[in-house]
Amino acid sequence: MNWIITIITAILLISCTAKAKQRETFQRNTPDQLKTLACDTMNIKYIVNMDMEEVKQIEHFMKLFAIYNQKHSKETTLIYIARQFVGIPYVAHTLDKTDDERLVITLKGMDCTTYVENVVAFAQCAFNNKTKWSDFLNAIKQVRYRGGKLSYENRLHYFDWWLEDNEKKGFVKEMNTLEFPFTATQTLKINYMSENYLSYNMLRNHPERVKALKLLEDKTNGKVVRYIPTSALNDNTTLRKAIHNGDILGLVTNKKNLDTTHLGIAIWHKDGLYLLNASSLKKNGSKVVEPTETLYQYLKARPFNLGVRVGRIEQSTLY
Repeated sequence: MNWIITIITAILLISCTAKAKQRETFQRNTPDQLKTLACDTMNIKYIVNMDMEEVKQIEHFMKLFAIYNQKHSKETTLIYIARQFVGIPYVAHTLDKTDDERLVITLKGMDCTTYVENVVAFAQCAFNNKTKWSDFLNAIKQVRYRGGKLSYENRLHYFDWWLEDNEKKGFVKEMNTLEFPFTATQTLKINYMSENYLSYNMLRNHPERVKALKLLEDKTNGKVVRYIPTSALNDNTTLRKAIHNGDILGLVTNKKNLDTTHLGIAIWHKDGLYLLNASSLKKNGSKVVEPTETLYQYLKARPFNLGVRVGRIEQSTLY
């Protein structure tokens, strides 16, 4: 049963949950009633869409991952977390079901971006030994939004925005040296959303959002980024040093007004590099998969994908 959960919290949820006494009130007479989490110091309100059964599932995962992380390396922990979601259905547009921006949390269906966000958020909670669902909400909000501030305009819609902002927070570090295999460059021109706003449920009736996104897009345009071209993605010693298990890979594209078309988590097998990802492909069953083809084989069959940008998940303090 899906409930709307209204969360009222302090500016720093982590500080509130750690230092202030929490009061929880449950109203369960009808499905439309709300669960409210109230902290002693309250000055921010936001709405969370979440299945109540998933609260228990999230806390189960958080405890599991925190214990696992204590006994294993960071890379091993990341792959362990990423593999837990294999088999979950691919579902697009899970964040865009309402007109107002809400903190949508679901483990029942993911697209490539929400899959990566879940992995990063669970990882940061594990690294910080956080095991309460409110900590996971905080982690998702920080990972998904510019500066951790919830709004449609602040959602990190393009991979370049996502990578840059999460690097500022210390959650991810982009790997982009001037040496092999990072031999290719991309000059960004990202106007896809503002030019195709009628295709977006949360943009078509909000010209103010389109205007705000256009300003952010134009600010990004002209930026030059480095990436590993497809030709360098065959199995070799240098590539294994450049890409680690658990790294985030953004598939660079030459499609007009986009920077990437897909995301996933790097995983090495004996025969090469693979991509754990939420796949919309029918041959993969439209679900989160650990595919049977190498990433090199996947990209060679898709000439519009030019290579990959690499983000390494780092341990950072959740604020």
